[in-house]
Amino acid sequence: MAGPRFELRYFLLAVLIALVLWGMAHGSSSIERGFDIPVVIHDLPDRLVVTDLSADVVNIRLLGSRAALRDIDPSQIEYALAVGDAHPGLAVFEVDLTPVEGRLPRNVRIVSRSPASLEVKFESRSRKSVKVRPDLEGEPAPGFVLTQVEVDPPRVWLQGARTDVLRLSEVVTETIDMSGLDQPTEREVKLALGAGRVWMEETGSVKVKLQIEPAPPPEPPPAARRR
Repeated sequence: MAGPRFELRYFLLAVLIALVLWGMAHGSSSIERGFDIPVVIHDLPDRLVVTDLSADVVNIRLLGSRAALRDIDPSQIEYALAVGDAHPGLAVFEVDLTPVEGRLPRNVRIVSRSPASLEVKFESRSRKSVKVRPDLEGEPAPGFVLTQVEVDPPRVWLQGARTDVLRLSEVVTETIDMSGLDQPTEREVKLALGAGRVWMEETGSVKVKLQIEPAPPPEPPPAARRR
C-alpha cells in the first residue's frame, strides 16, 4: 500500500513544480502594452498663452514582463513639455521620452511613441477692462415688474489670448431666470468666458441684484380723469 501513496505524493509534487515553473515563465515573458500619458505644459512664459496643442496625450508602447507592466500606473506618469523659450506663433517640439524612461521599472523599455512631435500655437497675452452685462430671461410673477438691475462688480479685468481679449467690449453672465419672481432677488453667477482662452484676473463670481416690485396700478382712462 505504501507504494501507490509514494507515487501519488511524487506525482502531486511534480504537478506543483510544473505549475510554479509555468507561473514564473508566464510572469517573466516579455509582452508589449500601450499607455496614454497626458501632455503637460511646463515653464510657459507669463507673456504667452497656449491657444492650440496638436495632441493632449502621447501614446507609448512598453516592452517588459507582465508583472512589471502590471505595476505601472499611467496616471502617475506625464509628458512634461518645457516651452520656456517659446515665442508667439507655431512651434514644433520633438517628443523626447528620456525623462519618462527614468521613471519606468527596471527591464521595461519604450519601443515606440506616437506622435513623434507636438505642434503648439502660442499667442501674446493681453488684458482689458470690460463691462459686465447680465443675461436675463423670463418675466416676474403677474403684478410685479423689474425696476432695477445692479451688477457687482460692474466691470472686470480679463486676461488671455490677445486677439480674443481685444475683441471683447463686454462680457455676459450665465443666464438668470426671473420667471415667477415677486420680491427683490440677488444671484451669484459666473461669467460666460468660453473655452479657456480668456479668464478673469481675479477669481470669483459676480453678484446680480434684481429689484422686483409690485407693478403700479394702471392710470385711469382720460374720460374717467375729467370727471
